[in-house]
Amino acid sequence: MRTRDDAARDAMTTLVWPEIYFIRHGETPWNAERRYQGRKDIPLNDKGRGQASQNGKTLAALFAARGIDPTSFEWHASPLGRTRETMDRVRLGFSQHLPDVQYDVRLMEISFGVLEGSLHDELPANMAVAPGARDETYWEFRPENGENYRDVEARLTEFAGVLKGPSVVVAHGGIARALRVLIERAPIAEVINWAPPQDVIMHFTPGRLELLGAADL
Repeated sequence: MRTRDDAARDAMTTLVWPEIYFIRHGETPWNAERRYQGRKDIPLNDKGRGQASQNGKTLAALFAARGIDPTSFEWHASPLGRTRETMDRVRLGFSQHLPDVQYDVRLMEISFGVLEGSLHDELPANMAVAPGARDETYWEFRPENGENYRDVEARLTEFAGVLKGPSVVVAHGGIARALRVLIERAPIAEVINWAPPQDVIMHFTPGRLELLGAADL
């Protein structure tokens, strides 16, 4: 007998995503310290502000080179402070008056629950596995009061329902991992230890991820 979970997985598989230019927020002090960050509202550090500003210049130059009108895109972001500031800095790279940003809680980082604030390497193995040492079973791991990546897939599938066309999205590393599975169809084993970069544009089209930095223009 088919379950509700089976139906949800089918919906994720058949969903057709629009073109997305995705930017991860710039570095924060907790990123630099390798802490579980999740929903904690940690601001960008100086390096992260520079990354965000450069990503805005890169995206504007990329759109110009590809003949893309940025006003024809939707603009979406996580409502956390580090993503708001990143989006603000990205938009400063454009001279046009851009559509308003739509902030969506479904784009918030995966919640690490009780792990948030802890260093990656200070927790016992029965509580969490640090990036670099995970296997694909970690996709299902849900810390106390937190989420697993299946939860993230489900809310991103809901988010896809509000997209009416090509979009610029500013969000988080965990969101980038889940989008690789949902849009690129990347294997979980390939994605689970991937460190999403904070200094490139991630261009998602169905079945494909293209990483674009200033040097690619």
